[in-house]
Amino acid sequence: MTRASAGNFMPGIKAGLFALALGGLTAGTVASSAQAEISAAFRQAVAEAASGSDSVAKFYRENGYQAIWTGSDEASRQRRNALLAALNETSAHGLPDRSAEVSALMQQMRGVRTTRDIGSIEAALSQALVDYATELQTGLLVPSRIDGGMVRKKHTVDGSGFLAGIRDQQPYAYMRSLVPVSPQYRGLMREKLRLEQILAAGGWGPAVNAKKLEPGDQGPAVIALRNRLMAMGYLQRSAARSYDAALEKAVQDFQSDHGLETDGVAGAGTITEVNKPVSNRLKSIIVAMERERWLKPDRGERHILVNQTDFTAKIVDNGDVTFETRSVIGKNTHDRRSPEFSDEMEHMVINPSWYVPRSIITKEYLPKLQSNPNAVGHIQITDRRGRVVNRGSADFSQYNARNFPFSMRQPPSSRNALGLVKFMFPNKYNIYLHDTPQKSLFAREVRAFSHGCIRLAQPFEFAYALLAKQSENPKDFFHRILSSGKETKVALEQKVPVHIIYRTAVVTRKGRAEFRRDVYGRDAKVWAALERAGVVLPGVQG
Repeated sequence: MTRASAGNFMPGIKAGLFALALGGLTAGTVASSAQAEISAAFRQAVAEAASGSDSVAKFYRENGYQAIWTGSDEASRQRRNALLAALNETSAHGLPDRSAEVSALMQQMRGVRTTRDIGSIEAALSQALVDYATELQTGLLVPSRIDGGMVRKKHTVDGSGFLAGIRDQQPYAYMRSLVPVSPQYRGLMREKLRLEQILAAGGWGPAVNAKKLEPGDQGPAVIALRNRLMAMGYLQRSAARSYDAALEKAVQDFQSDHGLETDGVAGAGTITEVNKPVSNRLKSIIVAMERERWLKPDRGERHILVNQTDFTAKIVDNGDVTFETRSVIGKNTHDRRSPEFSDEMEHMVINPSWYVPRSIITKEYLPKLQSNPNAVGHIQITDRRGRVVNRGSADFSQYNARNFPFSMRQPPSSRNALGLVKFMFPNKYNIYLHDTPQKSLFAREVRAFSHGCIRLAQPFEFAYALLAKQSENPKDFFHRILSSGKETKVALEQKVPVHIIYRTAVVTRKGRAEFRRDVYGRDAKVWAALERAGVVLPGVQG
């Protein structure tokens, strides 16, 4: 649709009636009583049409029911054109195509005959802007309706503010300003366009038909691997027919970008990822764009970012990753998967006790105690007053998950389940970051083993980085408390936002896309929900 066609819906409207409805004619042209009557009719029509939307109704009440779309002036025409042009480009953001809505709005414009019609289209255009801007800035979906672990609450926006913005600013510039400003979102948009072009050109070529390939191998599967990595940009053009050093390096680079062990051997996991079609990667990008819209634009100058699929925890300062460590996330079972949410880290506890969650007590420890009262002897059992229970005199067989009256606590020690430090951002999900004595787990490629909390491979260094903002010698400060052996709470002078996210696709600062496996299957659910909402891949149906 051209800009001209989007703006010129006026032939279907009697010019005099249109101007009267907006109060645009002078009293010398038409009787003031007639003008007031039509203006009142326009106000009533807008009020009725906007009654179903609090934000649109609020805007027109505050705006004195002045039209911003249906005027015959150049400003109104530009607003209409800018809105309709944006609605025609929603697919660029991985949102449902709105061309049918644009056609319906155009048809409604052409059919205007009365003042009531003008009021209706005025409100309809406003609602279209509010819906578009809200989806673009906060996302199309509600996370908690998709998966129980996606407890992130979407941030809210003021719909009436969008209408004030288009009224007061240059329309095309304002519509562009609605696009999320994060570098990650812009990078995902570019990657989406790149993958769409590759998809349209036929993809990355034939899949690799092999279970395992390694340096020195030859044959059709090696050639297929070579060709596919060339198409993906990991290998320069080559006619080599063997698994040579160049191909090994390309495999290592691919493995690094996909969260795989970088051994240069194309094993089953690597070949599975190499064979993922372009359409699969494109879906991951579109899902990542939706997930990026769920986050507030202001993440915090300093914030902690935990990407569950990447098994990492990072400290980010002014957009730069200043510390990164491996992490372990919740096991992939319905009651252990780590949730996704944002909060603020308030303090750390050095030499922490582990207060065993009720779910672990009743599901794991109570059955053991019923078989053997001396089981899990490293855990203290305490009553409601905090007194240690004598295991020999307790009859655990009389208790069940509902009536077990005791608490359980593991005192501070190097064997404590939380290790020697935990990092707290109090939340109703009882999730936090902490040390662990199970260091061997960090060598695994897939690190989903915990009860839901996030375990850190380098918790001491993580603590030093956090304390560096408030201590001249954070390492000495930390170890002075650690060596005391006493459980000690250390408040952070400035709270640090924590964002626990789930991204199978990210774009690095160098502009290269990296992908991770869908550990909990959540992205598959998000994509299915996007499809139900009308999102489609270009040229791919179903």
